[in-house]
Amino acid sequence: MVRHKGSVLVDTNVILECQRTDSWRALANGYELETVEDCVSETQTGFQLRRDELLIDEHGLRFSLKAIHEVQASARAKLSIEVPDIHLDQGEAALWAHARSRIDNWVFCGPDKASLRVGIRLGYRARLVSLEQLLTDVGHRPRYKLKPAYTSKWHRTSMNQLGLEESG
Repeated sequence: MVRHKGSVLVDTNVILECQRTDSWRALANGYELETVEDCVSETQTGFQLRRDELLIDEHGLRFSLKAIHEVQASARAKLSIEVPDIHLDQGEAALWAHARSRIDNWVFCGPDKASLRVGIRLGYRARLVSLEQLLTDVGHRPRYKLKPAYTSKWHRTSMNQLGLEESG
């Protein structure tokens, strides 16, 4: 795949997995990463349950992102009306509400099946990418093996399954 040149929208799970695999610097240097304020906040919760190496430095995270977007309640409400039967966590919902307002060349990286389902249902299937694909495209091999939900194989399988469910 040709390396994406536009913005890459990342959810909390991607940020945490990049921290775990020591891949954040490669991802941030290779792409224009963006997220929403809710996802940044989520990286700071649950820290008491994480090992020290999994703690996210909020200042460093903010500095490494091209943009961190605030999401209006009206955008969140519109998304909940469009996909009322799909439950997203707060960060994913905010990120999708933000993505819906964009007209530029963006892709979305987040492994949650509910989030992938939203993307498929709203017509953004081609914009959904795996973390492994993004890292491969910038020539980075993670220090530690990615968890299955971040791999290209899992992404492909899940997209096919969800696509069939959504079309039927």
